[in-house]
Amino acid sequence: MANLNLDQKKIDECRKIAHTVSKPVEELIEKHTSVSIERAALRLLGVNGAIQQQGGQWFPEVNLIVEDLHKQKVLDRGVLYWFCNALLYTKISPQELGTSVAHRKIKLTELPKSKDEDIEAKAKELVKEAVEHIDERRDYRDSLRKKQSDRFKSHGMERPLLYVIVATGNIYDDVIQARAAAQAGAEAIAVIRSTAQSLLDFVPHGATTEGYGGTYATQENFRIMREALDDEGGKIGRYIRLTNYCSGLCMSEIAALGAMERLDFLLNDAMYGILFRDINMKRTLIDQHFSRRIIAKSKIVIHTGEDNYLTTADAVENGHQVLASQFINERFALGAKMTPSLMGLGHAQEMDPEHPDVFLLEIARAQMTRQIFPEHPIKFMPPTRFKCGDIFYSHLMDAMFNFVGVLTGQSIQLLGMATEAMHTPLLQDRWMSIKNANYIFNGAKSLGDEILFKPKGRIESWAQKVLDETLAHLRMIEKKGLFKAIEDRAFANVTRKEDGGKGLDGVIEKSKDYLNPFFEYL
Repeated sequence: MANLNLDQKKIDECRKIAHTVSKPVEELIEKHTSVSIERAALRLLGVNGAIQQQGGQWFPEVNLIVEDLHKQKVLDRGVLYWFCNALLYTKISPQELGTSVAHRKIKLTELPKSKDEDIEAKAKELVKEAVEHIDERRDYRDSLRKKQSDRFKSHGMERPLLYVIVATGNIYDDVIQARAAAQAGAEAIAVIRSTAQSLLDFVPHGATTEGYGGTYATQENFRIMREALDDEGGKIGRYIRLTNYCSGLCMSEIAALGAMERLDFLLNDAMYGILFRDINMKRTLIDQHFSRRIIAKSKIVIHTGEDNYLTTADAVENGHQVLASQFINERFALGAKMTPSLMGLGHAQEMDPEHPDVFLLEIARAQMTRQIFPEHPIKFMPPTRFKCGDIFYSHLMDAMFNFVGVLTGQSIQLLGMATEAMHTPLLQDRWMSIKNANYIFNGAKSLGDEILFKPKGRIESWAQKVLDETLAHLRMIEKKGLFKAIEDRAFANVTRKEDGGKGLDGVIEKSKDYLNPFFEYL
């Protein structure tokens, strides 16, 4: 594939600054836990029941357990300290204990205390079993990929992965649409999450049929869709990858559920939650680290949300914000033990289609991203900002987007829909988009190997300009610190405060006796 002549020293400096920017945040992460991390630890041990409350709402047992300890101001030792002490005393299973505690039949802090070393040994025993279960689920998923044929890899594919969404609000209707999409050629299915679920500080329970703008992310919904795609993949002889959302106030828990239910991709990005959902930056960055430790163990590919920046900031002028965020996100992922092959960094084709030479500029940014992150499974998002009711023009925009994707060797291509600006895509819309992509991906699959970029031409010069602006932007962030830079609108023209947003009350400073062996075993 042809390459742009980019200044490698500047790329290296960007990575160095991103590392410096991440250090104070990593120190914060090291000293703190959150209610979501503690709930995720219980879920990984098998505590996944719920209690039906007045009005019919099912509320997770893990929330009731962790909330009680948090109110008593003893969560700084970690939920596993209190829970494993109770297991030693009661000699029942984690799920039985979880149900008893949630029903207030047992109060964790009132039980006789075992020796700290015995509690730690019990915790390590259970955590080791939980991590082995993650390994088993991962290995079974990977065996299905081999059995059913899966051509995905982080880079170097003949053409991008065909990636589409379903979003009915009803998991059973989602299954019908997902099967139809797979039959039409889709290779990955994203189940769009119900609007604003990221702001819920609990994970809904069971199968759901009434989501708004999407379907609730629950363990049972994950299981139902994974089972359906496995069945469909077996019929058509092609593995179908499953995506869901792992951001928001329950980021750590959804990562745990995704690992247990064999998901392939998770949208996992604290910056998205900070900027677009006003989730407290301390809370979500702490949660993100633990979620990514789980994800790394399960070898799930994350998708980051930088593509969203260009829906609120001008895409022509602010491409450097996307690249700067990608460098920082890469650094945080490395800090959570993730390899580049698991980092699906996000970018998008969102420039004004009426801008002069816009197609050249989009090629420049896509090629630049592919080159700077050569081992990463880059996620390329379709045009949405300038979509309108003209479905023919929208379909043409999507075709040009597909052309850029195959030309520059993108990995994961979320297909645009002709009716993007009108309604949630129907089966026929998705079929049209897949047919569009297949035609272009097949017809131009080798084009990137056949052309060269003009030295110092418009494409190369634009990419270098974005890189220069990115370096300047990262230097500014380094000087201010990440939190202050976010407050000063460093990304997406959105401002957030360090102690503002939702979820800060769920952040807990760890005591010196904090117990959570998952950090060791993951």
